Amino acid sequence: MIDIVDAQETFKSYLKQYNENDDKIALKIKHTYNVLNVCEYISREAGLDEENINIAKLIALLHDIGRFEQVKRFDSYSEENIDHAEYGLKVLFEENMIRDFIKEDKYDNIIYKAIKNHNKYKIEEGLTEQELLHSKIIRDSDKIDNYRVKETESFEALFGISEEQFSEEKLSEKIYNDFLSGKLIDIKEPENCIDCWVLYIAFLFDFNFPFSFKYIKEKNCINKIIDRVKYKDYDTNLKMQNIKEFANNYIKSKVQ
Repeated sequence: MIDIVDAQETFKSYLKQYNENDDKIALKIKHTYNVLNVCEYISREAGLDEENINIAKLIALLHDIGRFEQVKRFDSYSEENIDHAEYGLKVLFEENMIRDFIKEDKYDNIIYKAIKNHNKYKIEEGLTEQELLHSKIIRDSDKIDNYRVKETESFEALFGISEEQFSEEKLSEKIYNDFLSGKLIDIKEPENCIDCWVLYIAFLFDFNFPFSFKYIKEKNCINKIIDRVKYKDYDTNLKMQNIKEFANNYIKSKVQ
């Protein structure tokens, strides 16, 4: 049995070792709870039973548990420092913290595989049907809430630079062309912060459920993200408007 309320209390206790006034820590705490809500939304839209809904919510609660130590050690979200999913799995399963969140081990493989795959470029092969289902749910939910994060959080918290500095950057030709090819962008490819901005927008090319497209369309996510910035480079501004048009047409086609 999964007791989500109890698991959330355990999560709060775990966070006491971290500075919740740190913008990067606070961002990830809020992100975790929002991903939990999106996981529940997708699970219910998919018609899953309460058992699988609770599995999805527990995975959401734990999916970024490695982020907090990453920020504490490196003051960064960069995967060059640490793979936060792999570190989270170490904490949960090698150090056996998973038993603090759920006493029985019947869901361990599902939780493990979903967390492992949530931040990878693509889902690994050879998963069971249930492992694959929950990997897809957490990937979509994580990406969806990343849109909210990019709409609302400061550029200092997101990238470690000011909004003014961000607005002056130039979008690389490769990232631009990859986006207009409908291609999910590998995290190793961006040359600067604005390339990363487009990488996040390109998350929509990796959604697994029609409800995900419906959600971001209703929330107007793409327009809010792109229109948030006044791109000072003329060519970059044109490219971002083209990206916005392409993205909205893509979402429209998926919703229909």
